[in-house]
Amino acid sequence: MNYLDQLLFGYYPYVCLTVFFLGSWLRFDRDQYTWKSDSSQLLRKAQLRWGSNLFHFGVLFLFFGHFVGMLTPHFVYEPFISAGAKQVLAMVSGGVAGTAAFIGASMLLHRRLTDPRIRATSKSSDIAILAILWLQLALGLGTVPLSAQHLDGSMMMALAEWAQRIVTFRSGAAELLSDASWVFRAHMFLGMTFFLIFPFTRMVHVWSGFGTVGYLLRPYQLVRARRMNLPAGGGNRV
Repeated sequence: MNYLDQLLFGYYPYVCLTVFFLGSWLRFDRDQYTWKSDSSQLLRKAQLRWGSNLFHFGVLFLFFGHFVGMLTPHFVYEPFISAGAKQVLAMVSGGVAGTAAFIGASMLLHRRLTDPRIRATSKSSDIAILAILWLQLALGLGTVPLSAQHLDGSMMMALAEWAQRIVTFRSGAAELLSDASWVFRAHMFLGMTFFLIFPFTRMVHVWSGFGTVGYLLRPYQLVRARRMNLPAGGGNRV
């Protein structure tokens, strides 16, 4: 392992996560009027419905799949499913969801780049974040055939152990990726970079999506009608 590996996969993750959480909090605290998704639906509906639905379905599935799959210790699921079987499950489900998200992202990117009105009202960060997500999905799909070359789950175990060591502040995380293909490493680096730029883009609206869970669990709001007491005899005076 060289110094560059330690920098990219040992120190860089903490820089990205720090900026992700601290930057999101500061933006919400100081600049709430920019906390929005900036929908372009009014400008053009074509491609938006299919593109947005495919993209969001695939990305949400991939996010929770990566979150659970990489941060769940092996001993938790070992009694129920082997590492090899888990990798095959991840390859199939991730491949389907990744393909859906990639098609959706391609439609959204094409729509944003080719429509003059949408292009004129788009920020540079809007196009950049969509292009990064498109490339990230392409790299993720590129890991599927590589994973098929080692169905014992060894690489998946190494990647999961790396993520678990990062979030638990244990040393030796970068060493686990010394034998990983450049596709895996590029996919992970770009994923960390996404967290780094997240607070400075429209993607902060994702926090609001998670915030709706608290909204669904809110207590009922009691509304009581306020009625005026009329004098005996009733009626209005003329």
